[in-house]
Amino acid sequence: MTAARLRELHVAGTPLLLPNAWDADTARLVEAAGFPVVATSSFAIAKVLGYDDGENAPAAEMFAAAARIARAVSVPVTVDVESGYGLDADELASRLAEAGAVGCNYEDTDHATGGLRALDAQAERIARLRKAAGDALVINARVDVFLGASDERAVLDDAIARAKAYLEAGAECVYPIFAKSPEVLGDFVKAVAPGAVNAAPLPGGPDLSALAELGVARISLGTGLWKSVRADLRAKLAELTAGKLPY
Repeated sequence: MTAARLRELHVAGTPLLLPNAWDADTARLVEAAGFPVVATSSFAIAKVLGYDDGENAPAAEMFAAAARIARAVSVPVTVDVESGYGLDADELASRLAEAGAVGCNYEDTDHATGGLRALDAQAERIARLRKAAGDALVINARVDVFLGASDERAVLDDAIARAKAYLEAGAECVYPIFAKSPEVLGDFVKAVAPGAVNAAPLPGGPDLSALAELGVARISLGTGLWKSVRADLRAKLAELTAGKLPY
């Protein structure tokens, strides 16, 4: 499937819903349920491979997992590549293409330092990735200023400035991850329009319908399904240790 199909599914107010998968089997379930795109969760894939999130898993293993997912389905696949695993733009674009991905999440956190990259530096990275990939890749640029922010309103201007720069650099969508306040998220969406915005349904934040009303174009569940499945397995294992078959 082409990046063009993924790109056209980003519609403000009628968001693309992405229940993120972590292996070929869960990807097939997502497709079988009727979802038009499969997205990956780097956190869940890293955990399944035996590593912590935050680029602790080897890039080769992460891209191999992405390739297995893409081979398993016939719909477009967008891959969470975290901050790019230290790869330059040409190699990152090549690895994504080889894996069969037509989209990626690309974040502005620098995992080597644990801090945020400078706005200009991240915009340049996005521009180089766009040039390397051409139109064959939909870039979802993650804006990480809300991570750990005690006051969302205080960092909103920075988030908007980053989002506008990333869109200008060639990203099709921007993702203010962990922005939970509907007022702040609504102001962000308005400020970056007509750029597409990705959001996540968070506990205590807007639900799916409310996010659509705010004008987001893409909704990611992230680790949500993986955490739910894992919690269910833990509960069943507890039943089993108590001598009860859980099925």
